[in-house]
Amino acid sequence: MSSDFGGLLFTLVFFVIALSVIVAIHEYGHYIVGRWTGIEADVFSLGFGPVIWSRMDKRGTRWQVAALPFGGYVKFRGDSNASGGADEDALAGMSDEELRHTMNGAPLWARSATVAAGPVFNFALSILVFTLLFTFQGKVSEPFAVGELRALPIAQELRTGDVILQIDGQPLPGFDDPEAYDEFMKALPYQPVLPYTVERDGARMVVDGPYVYPPLVSQVVPRSAAYEAGLEPGDTILNINGTRAFAFSQLKEVVEASEGAPVDLTIWRDGETFDVVMTPKRTDEPLPDGGFQAVYRIGIVGDMAFHPATTMMNPAEAAWGGVKRTWGIVTGSLSGLGHMIAGNISSCNLSGPIGIAQTSGAMASQGGTSFITFIAVLSTAVGLLNLFPVPVLDGGHLVFHAWEAVTGKPPSDRALNVAMSIGLALILGLMVFALSNDLFCP
Repeated sequence: MSSDFGGLLFTLVFFVIALSVIVAIHEYGHYIVGRWTGIEADVFSLGFGPVIWSRMDKRGTRWQVAALPFGGYVKFRGDSNASGGADEDALAGMSDEELRHTMNGAPLWARSATVAAGPVFNFALSILVFTLLFTFQGKVSEPFAVGELRALPIAQELRTGDVILQIDGQPLPGFDDPEAYDEFMKALPYQPVLPYTVERDGARMVVDGPYVYPPLVSQVVPRSAAYEAGLEPGDTILNINGTRAFAFSQLKEVVEASEGAPVDLTIWRDGETFDVVMTPKRTDEPLPDGGFQAVYRIGIVGDMAFHPATTMMNPAEAAWGGVKRTWGIVTGSLSGLGHMIAGNISSCNLSGPIGIAQTSGAMASQGGTSFITFIAVLSTAVGLLNLFPVPVLDGGHLVFHAWEAVTGKPPSDRALNVAMSIGLALILGLMVFALSNDLFCP
């Protein structure tokens, strides 16, 4: 698709799609909660600038699509502009009942709920997407069986539907016991072909199969060495620096020990082979204890030699998985930001609009599921960013509301203006810094 439509256009289109979905959900959260709490909206806009399309609904809200699709806004009744602020002339001519339906005249609880709803809806979108993905992708079935076989450059006797009982004489532990499974994998002999004890059509037999985790490419990380080299999901690595490869761990060991030196790989794709040279990139990866470690990576995600058979998750289990996945993104992002501020990891981990756009196109090129997952991850990031206590962001407005709740009155107009100017400068500075990372970081 990238070659057909042009890489730049492809990237831009999917960046706009991802951003538009996230912005629409965020702004709809503000709009609908405002409506529920009695605050009316004059304009709901997807995009800025000249209006391409618009219609007026029966509640007096103009829904519109503007020419610049890099954001959006809700202009509530009584606001002076898209960014908020009171229209003093308009408010002065309103009755008490009319003022109640404006953002400035509504009770504090209604204003706070309306402001908080944008980030909350972003989190809700992420949870919903992850829940649906978990539901339809399912979980590994019990007993463990072979689902879809992968195309590999090695002869194998496994078949779809085989129930795997043992590998190299070792009983297969359950996937719900990660420690036992890890010990099982460590105990497997390091060889390209292993004996699998399977149950097939009611009969028990031993057949040959590949190493459980071959040097297979299941996903390519955007903006990585593998992505730049043109590797694709489904590729298999035959040789690493001239040495025959049969396990993903072989690749991992060579890349980590490279210290950034080029690695020569021979790739198998649909029966054809070709050679590539990749230079591993230094990457800061999170640790289970919350810290980070610097390692070298080429940007390949591995997987099993076959797709395991799966069963559909029940809704409650899938929803809990969606919540945990979203929470993991939040905690991981905060941990990463804290370590960047402390100087423990590189600030190049912070991407700007160019990096996000490139990731959008890269994920879209790997399939619909990858792109939808990216939208969910980005939605969480946008929701989290908007909760930061910085004036001009939703979190900053919530701080102002907290001040009003404690003191009984809102901050003065002068204090608000100063705070908003500082907040705008911080946001612009962050954008420039992130953009410089996109342009100059390796």
